[in-house]
Amino acid sequence: MPRHLVLGNGNLLINIDQYLQIRDIYFPYVGQQNHVQGHANRLGASINGSFSWLSSKDWEIEPGYHTDSLVTLSFARNKKEGICLKIEDGVHQRENMLMRRISVINETDEEKRIKLFFHQDLSIYETEVGDTAYYDPHHSVIIHYKKNRYFLFHATFEENVMNQYTTGVKRFLSAEGTWKDAEDGHLQVNPIAQGSVDSTFSVEGIVGPYDTRHVYYSLTVGKSREEVFALFDYLMEIGPSLTLDKIDVYWRRWVNKTKIDPCNLSDELLDLYNRSLLIIRTQTNENGYIIAANDSDIQHYNRDHYSYMWPRDGALIAAATARAGFHGMVKNFYRRCAEVLTKEGYLHHKYNPDGSIGSSWHPMVDKDGSSQLPIQEDETALVLWAFWEHYKATGDIEFAQSLYRSLVRPSARFLLQYMHPELDLPMPSYDLWEERRGIFTFSSSAVYGGLMAAYSFATLFGEDDRAERYKNGAERIKRGMEKHLYDEGTGRFIRGIYLLDDNAYKKDLTMESSMYALFSFGVFSADDERVIRTMRQMEEDLSVKSNVGGIARYTNDYYFQQTHDVARVPGNPWLICTLWVAKWYIQRAKTVSDLEKPHEFLRWVQKHSFSTGVLPEQLHPFTGEALSVAPLTWSHATFVDVLNEYSTVYQKLSQNSLAR
Repeated sequence: MPRHLVLGNGNLLINIDQYLQIRDIYFPYVGQQNHVQGHANRLGASINGSFSWLSSKDWEIEPGYHTDSLVTLSFARNKKEGICLKIEDGVHQRENMLMRRISVINETDEEKRIKLFFHQDLSIYETEVGDTAYYDPHHSVIIHYKKNRYFLFHATFEENVMNQYTTGVKRFLSAEGTWKDAEDGHLQVNPIAQGSVDSTFSVEGIVGPYDTRHVYYSLTVGKSREEVFALFDYLMEIGPSLTLDKIDVYWRRWVNKTKIDPCNLSDELLDLYNRSLLIIRTQTNENGYIIAANDSDIQHYNRDHYSYMWPRDGALIAAATARAGFHGMVKNFYRRCAEVLTKEGYLHHKYNPDGSIGSSWHPMVDKDGSSQLPIQEDETALVLWAFWEHYKATGDIEFAQSLYRSLVRPSARFLLQYMHPELDLPMPSYDLWEERRGIFTFSSSAVYGGLMAAYSFATLFGEDDRAERYKNGAERIKRGMEKHLYDEGTGRFIRGIYLLDDNAYKKDLTMESSMYALFSFGVFSADDERVIRTMRQMEEDLSVKSNVGGIARYTNDYYFQQTHDVARVPGNPWLICTLWVAKWYIQRAKTVSDLEKPHEFLRWVQKHSFSTGVLPEQLHPFTGEALSVAPLTWSHATFVDVLNEYSTVYQKLSQNSLAR
């Protein structure tokens, strides 16, 4: 189930589903450790003795956010009972705590006795073994803990503290969990449980006719009992309502510190731009690791997840974020890349949020048993490319100098060395989709961009000899691409080649959306006739010919494939791939009217966002429903990048038109 609401501060990330149930709690890193593992932490209500969970058909749920904020604004309506719950959630921007304010609105002329039930289902350290949940009578709180992880839960209904509570065993033998105990509106008191456990408690109050009363629910997270109680005391001292209001103010000011020219963009597109920046912030660790996605339900597909930092994703996200004016939040990304760079000068497949090497399926030997580097070379190259984009956006020469020796020079040295001597192309590595090994147009374009970035840095710091070597290496790549990755027969660039014996190779003519890299990383102009033919053929071949539309990754994409009618649906529509085509149209635009096509693509993305502004990875080609993970950080960053570029080009072309 996609995550419709995400809240975080770089250390604590909390995901909430469409039923307003907490589904993931990540701490102490964004993406590591998930102490909920996707299990529903339920919210229920007993109204004059009639009980239901908000996930039931009795409730109509409208998840959402306050505008330009990481404080939610959701509504749950029980029309039969005449009760509306206005629910606002926020994670503190600095402290590791969640605040939830529930305004209980009585829309009838009858008094209502309301009892709200809160269910906590944790798997601390990502396992259900050895947890403890207990009630603390001195503070009227429930605490879950194991080793160095503590979670303190508290709630009040106006001045009333929790009136019922229980802890118990879950998902073991015949025990479903304490949430079942709540369904009769009463809890059988059990003050402590250990093992595979959960907890449920309630708060109760009376809401008069057409009146509103407030319930406050909080969670503080820490590495010790003392830490969570210190946070709890801090929260109680300020007051939960004021705390939530201050969180809202902070995020509004954060996201509006820089603005783009609105030109002819709708409020919906501008709202999605700000929402995307906020969501990128939630997926970015304080230490700098930018996580691809944290929707834990993907584990049901392949028993792994997206809670890793891929250097490629991170680089593209960091570059887009810096160009949008939020360079401060991604500076640590480059510091971390310098730290984990191997002594040979390359980056591994992916990394955990704590900097350790992530899981991989890239072998160190090929089919013949010969050794090979298990890497995607574009990841190393794109970090260099993005770092230069960061410098162009900031002019921060001191920051650039601080990483020149540890990041730029060793990475550029590797790119120069990892070159096929006869083909003038990078040596084989895995493609950006991590599915095949060869020499690809995307990877080659990325290496070109990385070497040109190194050339620019070397020139900046007066190292002319190095600069010349880097530039010559980039030009060598370009010549190799023109000779081997451009196909005269089809009149376009191709996805890649696969080496055979004696330096012979086999061409891969599969149409591939990632060939947008030809112009995006500066190898060729968007107006180069060869690029034009490639992009036009790409749009024609990869357009999804259904009422959903959009652009597929490549022809006959198998990932979450919904149909084998490849002529109609070459693959599921991906948001980033659709935006890549929009980017090409923007870079080719000569007049304001030329921007209508990319504007249409931007509106398409907005149309297929969730009501909360969350963007998924890909869509079902016939229903438009989200497939795979949501939110995908790369989707949000690409939207930010393309909308930003659209605004810049629109402003320039408008001024040119007025000048004439």
